[in-house]
Amino acid sequence: MTTSLPSNLSKPSQRAFAQAGIQTMDDISQYTENELLSLHGVGPKTIRQLKEAGGSFKNT
Repeated sequence: MTTSLPSNLSKPSQRAFAQAGIQTMDDISQYTENELLSLHGVGPKTIRQLKEAGGSFKNT
């Protein structure tokens, strides 16, 4: 089952994920934290929110 991204993410984060084709928490698991942080609009708060929602990241 795929889980949607948290609805409380900032608009810039939502746009960054949409532009990168990231739509679900399963998609998030295909990226490292640093790869996500490199997207314009994604910062430490977004990473924290993803972790709180049960997100996991690809190991480097």
